[in-house]
Amino acid sequence: MSNHLTPLEPKADKATVRRHNLSLVLRAVRDAGEVTRAGVAAHVGLTRAAVSSLVEQLLEGGFLTESGKTFSGQAGRPGTALKVARTGPAGLGVEINIDYVAVCVVDLAGTDRVRLVERLDNRGVPAADVLAHAARIASRALESAAEQGLRPVGVELALPGLISGGTVRQAPNLGWQRVAVEGLFAQALSTLRRTERALPVSADNEANVAALAELWFGGAPEGARTFVYVSGEIGIGGALVLGGELLRGAHGFAGEIGHVAVDQLGPLCRCGAHGCLEQYAGQAALLKAAGLDDVAAGPGVAELERRARRGDERAVTALEQAGQKLGLVLSGAVNLFDPDAVVLGGIYRELMPWLAPAVDRELTVRVVSGLWEPGSGRLRASSSSGDAARGAAALVVREVLADPLAYAQHGKPTE
Repeated sequence: MSNHLTPLEPKADKATVRRHNLSLVLRAVRDAGEVTRAGVAAHVGLTRAAVSSLVEQLLEGGFLTESGKTFSGQAGRPGTALKVARTGPAGLGVEINIDYVAVCVVDLAGTDRVRLVERLDNRGVPAADVLAHAARIASRALESAAEQGLRPVGVELALPGLISGGTVRQAPNLGWQRVAVEGLFAQALSTLRRTERALPVSADNEANVAALAELWFGGAPEGARTFVYVSGEIGIGGALVLGGELLRGAHGFAGEIGHVAVDQLGPLCRCGAHGCLEQYAGQAALLKAAGLDDVAAGPGVAELERRARRGDERAVTALEQAGQKLGLVLSGAVNLFDPDAVVLGGIYRELMPWLAPAVDRELTVRVVSGLWEPGSGRLRASSSSGDAARGAAALVVREVLADPLAYAQHGKPTE
């Protein structure tokens, strides 16, 4: 007799339970910022004796520090304050985009400790050369991290394209097809660092990790754990967060909103189709419509913003038209997924004052729920606290928090 029930997991042994509880305690301290052992015990539901034993192991492994005395106002001895260590395990995030590379090191508390950004044009450059250049920037970040006593334990790459199994299947704006990015980057970094043990490397879509950064660091309004995130760059990326979890789709390719057709007879897109949203609201399209297509991307966007602030008619019209097309596509996504909010990131964050009115109008007219209207607060700019490089680094840190024992080192950290 067969059934469709999920197979039962094997019974957890003592070692498995302890690993789980170590993660539970470490995450409780991280979320609290500063807390006593008694506070941790009350939060996680374990006995004080059990928490004390787990804390000692986390102190020894370099994940926690303790200092000072905390008075609870109740009878009994004051407790020492626990914090996640500012040294030790950390995450390294590397965002490789069309016109820049950004590298970020994040510690266990989620603090951005190292950040390097280099502007360059990666279009038409061989993938191996771009990845080698990014590895050189990452190597400098690792040196800065080491000077602060940080030990990145993994690398997460964030790239604008379809990524599966460590390979960029397609990245139209970079001109990449079937590039084994994880292996190429790992080899380049290992050669530079000349270490016996190479750092593990993973890769994800840049809009996905930017959406996670917005979820974890963006300070979203309470309840907004289901939202559509749109990353405006030279291309347009998208991601959907449902109940605090990223929706990846059956093959990991969900969120490619930039290639939703606005007009099937429209301009040819790099993906090979006609009339994609990118051809109307992407960075290149915006600059061209505003008469700034002869200006480099980074300075061009800044100039577009300056002209819009001055009320330049061509700049304001370009943003209005892009906002209308963006709102048209987003209304379909909102009707399909019913999110709490739509978050605009990348270059859209700075351009929100001129994009938002047209986007809002389309959402108001086209969303059938009636919940979307101008001024509702459901359309908002992304936070300055979250971006793809930081989100990528935080993904590595989340692995450490999920299983600290796998990343332990001997010896207590120093403040």
